[in-house]
Amino acid sequence: MQRSQERILTTHTGSLPRPPALTKLYAMRSRGEAVDSAEIDRIGHAALQEIVPKQIEAGIDIGNNGEQQREGFFLHVRHRMTGFGGSWKRWPRADVEHYPIFKRALEQQNAIRDMVSNFTPPKVIGEINYVGAAEARRECTDFREVLDGRKRAGAREFAEAFLTAPSPGIVVAAIRNEHYDTEDAYLAAVGRALQIEYETIAAQGFLLQLDCPDLALEHHISFADRPLSDFLDFVERVVATISDALRNIPREKVRMHVCWGNYEGPHDRDVALATILPLIARMNVGALVLPFANPRHAHEVRCLEARSIADDQIVVAGVIDSTTNFVEHPQLVAERIERVAKTVGDPRRVIAGTDCGFDTAAGAGRVAEDVVWAKLASLSEGARIASERLFRSA
Repeated sequence: MQRSQERILTTHTGSLPRPPALTKLYAMRSRGEAVDSAEIDRIGHAALQEIVPKQIEAGIDIGNNGEQQREGFFLHVRHRMTGFGGSWKRWPRADVEHYPIFKRALEQQNAIRDMVSNFTPPKVIGEINYVGAAEARRECTDFREVLDGRKRAGAREFAEAFLTAPSPGIVVAAIRNEHYDTEDAYLAAVGRALQIEYETIAAQGFLLQLDCPDLALEHHISFADRPLSDFLDFVERVVATISDALRNIPREKVRMHVCWGNYEGPHDRDVALATILPLIARMNVGALVLPFANPRHAHEVRCLEARSIADDQIVVAGVIDSTTNFVEHPQLVAERIERVAKTVGDPRRVIAGTDCGFDTAAGAGRVAEDVVWAKLASLSEGARIASERLFRSA
């Protein structure tokens, strides 16, 4: 995993806007409507080919495939594993429920959008087995071919490339169990299945990013009416499951993203980072990807003081908000980066990123596509400004 040795490197958190035609097909399929799978493959592959140069032009150093060939950051597992069927409506978010006027406005906005919903996932109704190894390899191979094509053409390349995969915890929390006798048995089965996906990504030479919103988000969803101790027990069990699934992958090849949900909302029911950091910092990963741009969690940069994470771990700091169409000023981006670097104590251990993905489920993104690229360009410029200050002074 590359460090910011001479300048602050830039990255993002995975999902990027998908073309409208692709979004429509994903949304139709998620509703159970008939779609042409070959057409999804064709448009998805074309979107992949376009998303890589766009990232590089925006100044992204560590990029990915934009999750173009998936309908969402975790929902793709229903196509790669056995045992899923039907659907259910997820428990509501406690902060949204607390503000009924806001809730109605949010529901009205979503009603007119062509999107895949993370809140109407399937259920587990049979044994979980991973049957998508070929599809996972193809996703890696398609991405590698685009990167190799740029290399052969002498075009600018990423400094490093990553691919994402979901935490077993978000699968277990979001996809209701109607098969396994215990949650632990369900969690173990999903962990074993996802281990195949994790190792496939790593074997293809990509950094693996684990998307683990469950380690924060589920406090105000699945555990909204339960004691904090129950949620922390869940976090510990998920961390143990992930650790087992990563046992064959070097820690420096893995980064882990944790967040409180990629939506514009009150977020005043979020669990504090200080409460969960001691648990998630145990993970045998090379980097933690944390959101510090949004107004609810920006102050929690201070949690990184006093060696709260391992000395060899990198912080991928969210300095761009993925839920607002404000384009952050590069000077503000630079200030945010510098604050993280000062708190961590070493700018080489800081990479500048985004709070979350811009389209975590197809069509669910709130930021217009052209604004997304403006925000990423501002991220790059802010990193350049911060680099001049941080590395010149060093």
